[in-house]
Amino acid sequence: MRVLVVDDDVKMGAVLRRGLSLEGMAVDTVTHGDEAVIRAQATTYDVIVLDVMLPGADGFAVCRRLREGNVWSGVLMLTARDAVEDRVAGLNAGADDYLAKPFSLDELVARVRAVARRGAIERPVTLRVGDLRLDRATLRAWRGEVPIELSPKEFALLEALMRRPGRVVSRFELLEQAWSYDYENRSNVLEVYVRYLREKIDRPFGRDSIQTVRGIGYRLRAER
Repeated sequence: MRVLVVDDDVKMGAVLRRGLSLEGMAVDTVTHGDEAVIRAQATTYDVIVLDVMLPGADGFAVCRRLREGNVWSGVLMLTARDAVEDRVAGLNAGADDYLAKPFSLDELVARVRAVARRGAIERPVTLRVGDLRLDRATLRAWRGEVPIELSPKEFALLEALMRRPGRVVSRFELLEQAWSYDYENRSNVLEVYVRYLREKIDRPFGRDSIQTVRGIGYRLRAER
């Protein structure tokens, strides 16, 4: 899952980024509404966590601009104001959910996942490719009835492949799904994590479902 956090409080943005990243999400942060609009138009995010109180255009205006620009990523608005009229204003601007400060990180994570499931692009809770199954709500995976323990990054990579069975997914797309923009793209970390995945979902079961497409990326066999 890819998330954009928009908050002019740098410390709060860092806390949210760290917390969401620990849940296996790829998180980018910006501090200004205009920058949020530019970033969201250039990158497809599952969820945008949008603070209301921003310099320049506030969160309501940013949300309206996103919707007017046909950006349909899920939007979860954050604010210290919990008056009914503020919640109504946020929802009327096109937000999907509204969370008042202070809040618990557990609730934020739960709401981010819920917003992602309701997004404009169909995102089923459970992904299936052959006998491989992935539950995005609980971050659990199975091969047949055998549970497979995955790290958050392994889970993110497998999810990206399972969303496109039979299709080649480029290195850039996989890195974009599991790592943030500030990640050094020239590292071999992707190859390392693909090897980890093969050791967990393929080799113990005598399978070869993750295929390397030399010079491009990887493909998950479209099994039935």
